[in-house]
Formats: sequence, C-alpha cells, structure tokens
Amino acid sequence: MADNKIFIFDTTLRDGEQVPGCKLNSNEKVELALQLETLGVDIIEAGFPVSSPGDFASVNEISKVIKNATVCGLTRAVQKDIEVAAEALKYAQRPRIHTGIGTSDLHIKAKFNATQEEILQRAVQAVKWAKNFVDDVEFYAEDAGRTDNEYLARVIEAVIKAGATTVNIPDTTGYCLPHQYGEKIAYLANNVPNIDKAIISCHCHNDLGLATANSIAGIINGARQIECTINGLGERAGNTSLEEVAMIIQSHKTLGFYTNIDSKQLNPLSRTVSDVMRMPVQPNKAIVGSNAFSHSSGIHQDGFLKDALTYEIINPEEVGADSSKIVLTARSGRSALAFRFQKLGFQFTRNDVDALYNEFVKVADSKKEVSDEDLEIMAKTYATQVA
Repeated sequence: MADNKIFIFDTTLRDGEQVPGCKLNSNEKVELALQLETLGVDIIEAGFPVSSPGDFASVNEISKVIKNATVCGLTRAVQKDIEVAAEALKYAQRPRIHTGIGTSDLHIKAKFNATQEEILQRAVQAVKWAKNFVDDVEFYAEDAGRTDNEYLARVIEAVIKAGATTVNIPDTTGYCLPHQYGEKIAYLANNVPNIDKAIISCHCHNDLGLATANSIAGIINGARQIECTINGLGERAGNTSLEEVAMIIQSHKTLGFYTNIDSKQLNPLSRTVSDVMRMPVQPNKAIVGSNAFSHSSGIHQDGFLKDALTYEIINPEEVGADSSKIVLTARSGRSALAFRFQKLGFQFTRNDVDALYNEFVKVADSKKEVSDEDLEIMAKTYATQVA
C-alpha cells in the first residue's frame, strides 16, 4: 500500500509567492506553513534561502515550528546557495535541499553556454554538496519537459548515484501534452537502472492549462510525488493545483492512489491563501471557486434537486465548501423556482408556481440573478392578487 501513496509537495510559499503582488512576510509564511502541515502536506517548500535575507529568515522560522512535514529549501546548482539553504534549514526536524539545473538543449546553450557533459557534472556536484548537509536531497532537471529523454535518463541516473533521494521532472514551460509527459516518466521508470533508489516527482506548470492532467499522467506512469500549490498559484499561468490533484486521487479510487490530505480543509485554506496573498480565486475554479457547487441552468437544477449526484461528483462538505447553491437566472426552471420559494417559507401549489413563473421570467430577463428580495416581492404581490 505504501507504494501507492502520492506525496504532496506544496510550493505555495516558494513558487506561489513568485506571482507578482503575492509577496509574503515571514509571519504570514509561518502561519501558512502551519496550516499546510495541518492540511496533510508531506513536504513544504518554504522558500529560496539565498534569494534574500527575508526568505532566509522565513525558511529558518518555518524550520523551527514544523514538526511532521519535511521542510525544503530551493537552491541553484551553486555551492553558496546550498550552504545557505543548509544553514536556513538547520532547525528542521526533516530538512530537504532541493537543488538542480536546466537540462534541455535550450537551457544548456542559451542559459549556461555549456555542453551536456558539463551540465551533468554540475548536477552531480550539486547533489554531492547538498548531501554533505542533509540525507534528503531532491534534484530538479529544469525544463525536463523539453529535454531529450535519453540524456535526461543519464542525468537522473547520475544524480541518484550521487545521493539524490527524489528526482523532480519539471514541465517548466507547461508545454507537454499529458501523454507526452506520462511517456517521459515511464521512460525514466524503465530506463534508469537505479530509479528504485529515488522517488520520481512531477512539477508541472499551467501555461497550456495542462498542469493537473500532466501530473496525473505522471503518477499513472510511475511518479509518486506531485509538486503543487494552493489555488494553482505560481509563475506565469501558475502551477498544478493542490486541491485538484488531491480530489482527483480521492474521487478516482480505481487509480489505486491515496494522499494524506484532509480534503475538508481545502476550501477554508484556499480562502486564507487568497486573502493573505491578495489573489482572488476565479469563480469557476475547480473545487474551490465560488461557483464550483452552483447550479443555474433549469435542466441542471431539476436534476440536482431530484438527486445531487446527477450534476455533482463531489459533496461540498467533503472539501469544506458551503452547501450547493441554486442560482436563479433567466435559464432557471420551475423546479428551482419552487425550491427557492419553499426555502423562503412560501407554500405554493404547482398552479401557483406556473403563474409566478411568468412574472419570474420577466424579472430574470432584466437582471443577471434573481434575489430572495425579488422573490418575496413576487410572492407577496401574487398573494394579494389571488386573495
């Protein structure tokens, strides 16, 4: 069963914070880290310690208060970065250094003006440096999504031999299609001789809206860690959404996977992150959007009122959301209208509802949503007319 656990690596405090306007202070980071641990996150990427004194302090403070989750610090394949990260993590009960380098031909030539062999040597050296300080070392092959599989396998084999315990295969630009990313993970699982010595991790970006799909393709093909953020925050179009992958795994039990995530905390934590990072959640966002459990179409409302399973695959309570909502618009039908009148305490017959519906449609055509106040006016006017 342990082999079917998917480790959740949350990088809201590092990659998520890279969103313009989402900068957090140290106290905010510590508070969110504690909530992430309570949520059931396995690894918290607390920051990039060498990037600023503030980030160093945040990682340091988080290391002091987190008891169960692994606390991770990001570095480049640079000795100073790794030394600073180790110092920031010195109080962590379960420290991890996350180091790496770009492996695609584009990164090798454009960023580093180097050769594949030089990059491989730098990757190995970075892992060895990190291994001097911690037992738990994760290596990221930046832009792995566009890296030649044969070369990527050579790099991964070498860094595992050097001591890496997790190997991160980022689709840094969000370019891969799900079958391509899944095939890349499967290639590594089948062609890296020592792959059994490390956990394969998915770190997918959402530039084409495929981050969640790619992460799921990754675990189906052998990965056992997903790197993600609350609300899908992250560089450019964002990262894999924690709440999405957690609920896909929970809902699709035939996949055979599980996580430690307490799903009832997803919506409350989503709102907290949104407030603290000053980044609104789009209403139609899966799982945590304000419309995720709202129904406005008459056909949908009628089915939902007969049996919620007709249009809801997740119970709102399961993810800590408010109860499902019947929203009255010009597309709503008589079933929804009768339901809302009943909720307001009006007992109307079917004939009454038929008569009221004509007035309702007129009001609904004139505004985006019909409110309870509108319904009460309609009901009282109708009662006066038939009295």
